Amino acid sequence: MRGSEFAELKAFAAVVDRASFARAADHLGLSRSALSQIVRQLEARLGVRLLNRTTRSVSPTEPGRRLHERIAPMLREMDDAVAQAVGTTTRTAGTLRINTLGMAARKLIAPRLGRFAQAHPDVVLDIVIDDGLRDIAGEGFDAGIRVGGRLQKDMIAVRLTPDVELLAVASPEYLARHGEPKVPADLQQHACIGWRFPGSGKIASWEFRRKGKSVEFVPEGKVLSNHQDIVVPAALQGLGILYAYNDDGIAEALQDGRLKRVLADWSPTVPGLFLYYSSRRYLLPALRAFIDCLLDRDLGQDRDIQKQGAGARTKRAGTKR
Repeated sequence: MRGSEFAELKAFAAVVDRASFARAADHLGLSRSALSQIVRQLEARLGVRLLNRTTRSVSPTEPGRRLHERIAPMLREMDDAVAQAVGTTTRTAGTLRINTLGMAARKLIAPRLGRFAQAHPDVVLDIVIDDGLRDIAGEGFDAGIRVGGRLQKDMIAVRLTPDVELLAVASPEYLARHGEPKVPADLQQHACIGWRFPGSGKIASWEFRRKGKSVEFVPEGKVLSNHQDIVVPAALQGLGILYAYNDDGIAEALQDGRLKRVLADWSPTVPGLFLYYSSRRYLLPALRAFIDCLLDRDLGQDRDIQKQGAGARTKRAGTKR
């Protein structure tokens, strides 16, 4: 295979993996027009249309789907082989693509961006915030961050946070008007703020547990969204009861009295955040460094080095005395 033919196939696979010429062009470091021309050259050479293009979306045709199914595993194997060869050196470099929940981006990644960049200046972080479930390997991501109960198969999982508690909360004003639910069945008489899973569109059910008894409830109310920036303000503005992870926004509102917790004895603890990556892929040095940073292992190593240095200086000073 000539180099141009390989480049065409790699460009085509990148477009299918990301369902976007723009995202694929950014990943490959090309302009959209150059990438489009490369794909057109491949289609002309093969004599078949591989992609359906509209102003809003791009998707493979049936011949394109079959071609992608055959070449995508081989391209990933080649990328892994290159990554493993690079991994034999001490240099941590390259682009690291992470698909993450919004709350993980806020709580874990954002506060550590500067430290990671300073420690690994040759690594480019490509962070995609997505609260839906994605096929990270199939879509070209190196790793994903999700709650533990929603991990994909054939994945290696690294725990990032302890288990978290689900909280049912509402504003004091709402509870003053409608009363507090004492058991989950009381929610039938309340407005509930629902969460719709991105991608699937399914409405998340609320599961409550106490003393071995489990109760599942499908919320109904005037507000339904797939984004935290909508559901939390809806609860703060007295539009109903919200059932969600105890993230920073909810914790702060509980602390200053803008939200009040209900059904506390029914609220279960659920798995925390995990980073996961394909068990079939070589662990990139950049990903290993990223995991260490999220777990603050790099800080621990720095402290160990500082302690060792201080100990050596003390020993040398004692020798002089």
